[in-house]
Amino acid sequence: MAFRFFSRLFPQDFDFCELFEKQATVAVDSAGVLKDVATDGLNDSHVAAIRALEHAGDEAAHAILEQLDKTFITPFDREDIHALANELDDVIDQIDTIVNRMRVYKLTAASKSLLEFANVTEEAVSALAKAVNGMRNLKNGHVSVEEACVEVNRLENVSDVLRDTVLADLFETEKDAIAVIKWKEIFQDAEKVLDQCEDVAHILRSIVLKQA
Repeated sequence: MAFRFFSRLFPQDFDFCELFEKQATVAVDSAGVLKDVATDGLNDSHVAAIRALEHAGDEAAHAILEQLDKTFITPFDREDIHALANELDDVIDQIDTIVNRMRVYKLTAASKSLLEFANVTEEAVSALAKAVNGMRNLKNGHVSVEEACVEVNRLENVSDVLRDTVLADLFETEKDAIAVIKWKEIFQDAEKVLDQCEDVAHILRSIVLKQA
């Protein structure tokens, strides 16, 4: 009740949700590039695409944090806005790290194992995008936000099992020790994306609980 009263006194002109939605869209698009890399092999167009997306994600995060310093009334807690912007940006940055590291390591071939991670990542960031979209109307959309976050948690568990399976297969079948080191790092980075998606989900669930 108090929040609605002060909202009338101090109208909110800046749409934080719009930029969070942009961040989530960038994350989905980044996951799509990772999937293309795993399917077709890495090329210069993938590197350029992921770099542009990483910059777009940074711009959205910076805009949110800059406006946060200027806005008196925010749609939810300032700490949560700050954390959500940073964690969504971390998801995008981590996917960028994977693609860039593959470029540095000259890992240009398609990878069935990486594709498995990419598929799980795409599902997780899509669920996050759904949850972020639901933040516009928490009164009616809190159930969909909660369901999306539960799905992200499930997918993070899937990625843990996938990491162990993929690494076991790598150690058993790859005879080149340098290749083992390179791919081990890529697969661990890929699993980390799901950890970061889960961190975003935790923040979203916290926001929902506070607004209930």
